[in-house]
Formats: sequence, structure tokens, C-alpha cells
Amino acid sequence: MNLRSKKAEVFYNVEPYPFTYDPSTPFIQQAADWVADVFYELLPEAGFEVRDEQIYMAFQLEKAFADKQTIFAEAGVGTGKTLAYLLYAVCYARYTRKPAVIACADESLIEQLVKPEGDIAKLARHLELIIDARLGKSPDQYLCLKKLDQARIQAKADVNWEEIAAGLPSFVNSSAPMQAFYAYGDRRNYSQLNDEQWNTINWDPFQDCFTCDRRHRCGQTLSRDHYRRAADIIICSHDYYLEHVWTYEGRKREGQLPLLPEHSSVVFDEGHLLESAAMKAFGYKMKHATFEELITRLLQNEIRESLAVLIDEAIVQSEVMFNAFGRYNLSIAGSDRREIVLTETLLDAVRRFRNLISAIEEELVFEGELYTLDHYQLRIVEEHMEMMQKALLLFEQPESTVISWVEDSPEGLILSVMPGTVKEMLKSQVFHLRMPVVFSSATMSVESSFRYLADSLGIERFLSFSVDSPYAYQAQMEVLAPLWSLADGFDGKMKEAVRLLGQTGGRALILFRTREELRQFKENVKAEPMLGGMSFYYEGDSEISHLISAFQQEEESVLCAVSLWEGLDVPGPSLANVIIWSLPFPPLDPVFNARRKAVADPFQEVDMPYMLLRLRQGIGRLIRSRDDSGIVVLMGEELRTHPEVKEKVISVLPKGARLKS
Repeated sequence: MNLRSKKAEVFYNVEPYPFTYDPSTPFIQQAADWVADVFYELLPEAGFEVRDEQIYMAFQLEKAFADKQTIFAEAGVGTGKTLAYLLYAVCYARYTRKPAVIACADESLIEQLVKPEGDIAKLARHLELIIDARLGKSPDQYLCLKKLDQARIQAKADVNWEEIAAGLPSFVNSSAPMQAFYAYGDRRNYSQLNDEQWNTINWDPFQDCFTCDRRHRCGQTLSRDHYRRAADIIICSHDYYLEHVWTYEGRKREGQLPLLPEHSSVVFDEGHLLESAAMKAFGYKMKHATFEELITRLLQNEIRESLAVLIDEAIVQSEVMFNAFGRYNLSIAGSDRREIVLTETLLDAVRRFRNLISAIEEELVFEGELYTLDHYQLRIVEEHMEMMQKALLLFEQPESTVISWVEDSPEGLILSVMPGTVKEMLKSQVFHLRMPVVFSSATMSVESSFRYLADSLGIERFLSFSVDSPYAYQAQMEVLAPLWSLADGFDGKMKEAVRLLGQTGGRALILFRTREELRQFKENVKAEPMLGGMSFYYEGDSEISHLISAFQQEEESVLCAVSLWEGLDVPGPSLANVIIWSLPFPPLDPVFNARRKAVADPFQEVDMPYMLLRLRQGIGRLIRSRDDSGIVVLMGEELRTHPEVKEKVISVLPKGARLKS
């Protein structure tokens, strides 16, 4: 989204601030005075309903920006927290001449910010501001030209890949200089593809972009060049921001620009999800096929026999090592991930492979001095081997400091390795910087304390505040815990869900804990005649913002999702029923298993806090305005089998809401 034009350039150069700046007075103090005018005068005059909680939040943010500190800003649903942090972020960006970064938990949250009727557009329109806000989407949200070519060759019957290729801009396949650029290849532009089909042609971590002969016409590359020039705001995902942090030093060594430019502040919207994103970003993924393809490039050059022998041995040992990973693992119920079991045989295979890589690295020093290798190709191979060394070295550390698993793929086993904690990396690369860092969410505290989140992220000093939602939940929301025979299992729960969907005529969001639960529900809906007149939209069947839009426009419909516990904002009659299919306890996957092993009481210290935070988010999807009303249905069996869980759930319900059986 770019709200600037030629006129905007003139405006920005002549009058960068929305107020008259006095150099003799601290800038943030002047910005705070303007923010006060916005909330007390400008927005009410434009017809906005300004809330006391919103004004309180704005003045708390003043201190974080003035002192360049980290702040946990917990503000209930309907507070208008986005407008509050946008005002400071834009002003501070113009003062420092560096854009602010707003990092959202997922793509649906990004869409909420940048859509034509979203918060940035509202702010620009009602305050007569011209805001330069640009998207920095994650790489996997872009089409990969190489993978599209492969899909066309394979010519799978389920999708017309030729039609997609024909719809690409003309400059993509032209060698002529580009006179103009416009964004293309975004996941949002291919809403007809389900997630599995999209994964056939989108970027993935195993793509070798550095040697791609089409990278200068790639939608991802061109979009990156575009957003780097943003004057006010860059909007990206948590994943992408942390990828920037993780690759910052490596890209500098390679002579590449960092993924994000130098910035003045960062806002982590739905900041309680940052740790999970960090663990994902700071990890490594490896495949035998990728290593073999890269390392054999060296054999295409004139190299000494000793190096050629080592390369052959490394390829064989890589296969041995991956076979060992394929043998020594444990399946996890409800997950495609299989947790690695560190046996001596496996560790010996890892050591042998690492030793061969070290020997190759030493040989490459001599080869580099002989100038027989292509320097660019050599650098790519060296970077990949260095990545593998770092990842596999984690297996030499105590078991508690490494999290690892394997997954199957069409090209063979994928090994994922990540550090057991992200505290130190975040502390040194993000939170030590003299920069305002805002964590914004309706749910960050556990029993009125932010210590749980702060400790997990390595944050030692911070500001914090909490304000409740302004909504009258006692009148607007009814929270139900249906009673059905637990002996009937899934069938009993399904029967109850059908009754409740009929009660509200659809108009429902059903949140599932796992994709397996969603799949099972989807299969059984077909056999329910009472649901025949309702439209059902399932996450994964299409691009997520397309599904949300269709749900919002068709009132008697049902949206079924796994990831929309946060970020979904559907005010009005389209949403009158939120069904929590299961209490959102964390999965039994390697990441959470590692957290459980690190504490004395895994249920109380890991599972329960995670569930309560996520549950509060899910409940918050229902009431999005003062005119909304409806029911929240909690169908977790634990509410009936574990009194302690029920007590905790009741304690986190919105103020005024009561649980009814």
C-alpha cells in the first residue's frame, strides 16, 4: 500500500511533521501534544468515537518513545490501540528520517492494517496526512518463477499452470530494461489456489536465489527494493522481521543489503506470539538433495583430486546421516513432525559428516588461491556449508539446548534444527538497541504479570500497562459450555455444534486447535442435512484474506480456521457465534516438548499459560464494536473433567462475562 504520490513528495519535503516543530523543545513532547489534539479534537470532529482507554495508552507510549524503551501495551479489544501506536510511529519516523517497522503476527493482521478501509487509510483520511506505508511480505508469500516453470513441465492436471504463467507481467520474460515496475506474484493474487497448490509454486527455504538468473525480475526481489524506500512505515510479519535479525550479519558479509533498512522503532502487534516466531526464524532446514546439488557444482570446475574425493565422501556420508535421522525418531500424535532421538550411532554419523565438511572447507582455501573456481559459486557453497556446520554443531551441545525434528517431503527427509532458547539472540540483536519497541496485544499478561513473556524473550527492563476493553460484555456476550455425553466422543460434539450453528443461522467462526480437527469436522459436515443451506469456508482451501472477505459478505456462512485466533476483525451481523472446538493447549511437538523438559511443572508453567493467552484471543474475535452481540461456545472436554482448568478459564473471561453450562 502506498499512499504517496508526486504531491506527497512535495508535502513530505516541505512540512514533514503534522504540527509546527520547535527545535528548542523536545520532539516527543511536541508529538505528544499533537497526539492529545488528535484524540481530544481532530478525531471527534471527524466522527470517531474516542475512548478513555485509547487516550491512556497514547500517553503511556509517550514515555517509551521519549526514553527509547521497550513497553508492553496490553489493551483490550476495542481500545483502538493501533491508531495510538501509529501516531507516534509516523511522527518518530519523520523525526529520525528512518521508517518505523510494524511487525504483525501473520498475513491476516497485515491485511487488517493495509486494506482500503484499514487503520492506516482511516488515519490518513481523517487527519489529512499522506502516509508512506509499504508492505514487506515474507518470501513464502511470493510466487517463485523457477518453481512455476517446474510445475508447468510436470503439468499436474489439478491446476492450469500455463494460465498462471500467461498472467505474469510482460517485463518478467523480457530482457529489455524495465521502465516501470508494479507488484506481482503475491499470494493474495492467487486466491483460487489452495495452500497445497500454492506450495507447489511459492518460494521455499531451499530455493537458491543467489544463482537464479531470474532474480532481477522476481516479484519478491522487486517488492523488497520497493519497500526499502518507505519514508514512514514498513509493515511485515514477525517471521520476516526475525529473519532480518537472523540474517543481518551474514548478508553484510556477503555484501548484500539487510532484509529491512535501518529503522527508528518497531511495533510487535500481537507481541505475545513473538517467541514462537523467533524460534522458527532462528532455526535451520536441511535436505540431502539440496546439499548434493550444491556441492557437486564444485566438480564442474577444475579442482584437485583430493578435493574431488572429499566431495564424493561427503555426499555418501550425508546420505548415511540423513538415513540415520530417518531411523532414530519418534512419531508425535497429531503432527507431521517426528522428534529426533539422539543415539550414539546418530551422533557419530553427524560427527563424521561435520569432519568431512571441515576438510572440504580447508581444501577450498587452497582452491580459492588457485582461482580455478567461480568465485560467486564458491561463496554460495561455503555459505551453505557454514550453515550446516552451525546447525549440526548444536547436536554437540547439551540436549536441552537443541530442538530437532524430521518431516517427509517429495524430495526426501527434511531436517529442522533450532536452538533451545532465543533469549540471548533477541537480547543482543533487538532489545539492546536504543530504540522504542512496542509490544501490542489484548493478551500478554499472565495473572496480571508480564514476567512470563519478558523472561521468554530475554527482556530485563521494560515499561508496561493494561487497560480493559470498553465493551459491555455482560450485555453483549454469552459464554456457553455445552453438556453432551463425553462417551459419544466426536459424534456427540458434532451434534452439539450442529444445534448451535442452527441457533445462530451460521454467522459463526469455528476455531480448531489442530488441522486434523478441522479436517475431521470438514468430512462430517457433508453428512449433516441441517447444515445444507450454509456455506462453509475452510482455512487452506483458498488464500486467507479471500476466505475472510467471502465470510464477511455472506452472512449465513461459517468460517473454519486453525490460525485465526488472532487478527480476525469482523464487526457486524456476519459473526454472532464463536465456537472454540477444543481448548487451545499447545501441541505435543518438539518445540513445546523442549519447553516442557526445561521446567519443573510443564502443565502449569507451559501448557496452561499458553492455552489461557490463546483462549483469550479466540474469545476476543466475537465483540468488535459496541453494537455486536453473540455467543462464545467452549467445547473443551477439560472444562468438565478438570475443575482446575475450568476455574482458570473462568478467571480469564472478559470482565462481566459469565460461563453458563
